Amino acid sequence: MPADANAIEARAIDWLIRQRDPDFDDWEGFADWLAEDGEHAAVYDALASLDRDLGALPRDRGNVRNAPAAPSDSPAPRRPSRRAWFGGAMAAALVAVIGVSTLNPFGNGTRIETAAGEHRTVALADGSRIEINGGSVVEIDSERPRFARLERGEAMFHVVHRDKDPFVVETGDARIVDLGTAFNVVRRARQTSVAVSEGIVLYNPDRDKVRLVAGQAIDAGDDDRRPPAVRSIDVSSVGGWRSGLLVYNEAPLALVAEDLKRTAGIDVRIAPAAASLSFRGALIIDPDRNRTVSDLAALSGTTARRQDNGWILTR
Repeated sequence: MPADANAIEARAIDWLIRQRDPDFDDWEGFADWLAEDGEHAAVYDALASLDRDLGALPRDRGNVRNAPAAPSDSPAPRRPSRRAWFGGAMAAALVAVIGVSTLNPFGNGTRIETAAGEHRTVALADGSRIEINGGSVVEIDSERPRFARLERGEAMFHVVHRDKDPFVVETGDARIVDLGTAFNVVRRARQTSVAVSEGIVLYNPDRDKVRLVAGQAIDAGDDDRRPPAVRSIDVSSVGGWRSGLLVYNEAPLALVAEDLKRTAGIDVRIAPAAASLSFRGALIIDPDRNRTVSDLAALSGTTARRQDNGWILTR
């Protein structure tokens, strides 16, 4: 591996470890470093993914049955902190000369997949960032730093504007072109929803030519023959999933259940008798999931009862 590649990995590790400090505030410096070279973001994201995978591994308790008993007056062995473990693991990785191509099996592209209830933020080389909701798949490409594809799920895009180099998001067969903005995209089964909180976006500029400004949104089906209708929304509700707030205006209960599964990992099913009901109001994702489901039932005129590992709403 070239020396400069080792230097990039070492710097990426330094950023990861520094960001574990609750008092870390050098986000501008971090963004500047990412913007210096497209390779920086790719290396950082690969190492961050490896760190998450390491953190998910079960702790090795050793062979307790055959281990000699420690003297009663001996101090309990101190388990290394996760920060120390990560630093040591990454240092070992550098000594072993593990390349980015090994960490990233997708070549020049990176596929980011989140589990239900998991939220992740990805910093891009140009200073833009993507906040990814649970149950989602986003693909980025180091050779196309101003491009992302939302395969499924939901993501909030915060885009650094460049007049001659617009940022493009693809999802389904739709293209969303940024004109300097922040916007939320949801990809459901054969449907795309876009909501804008800042700036302007163009939806399918080569086909539908729909222009959205802050406070506007669309819902577009893959089989729609006409351009989607633009509707007004509350700007403060755009991307509300990031803070645990879900706002609806006459949404089918099945859609609300889908959002709860993606955002909070809450499994809610709708009984056939309640399938025709819609929901209007705001839901707060409470740490007590029972309370969130109870609020939904009360506001939708349904009854919630436990079923398997989740709930079912009935009339």
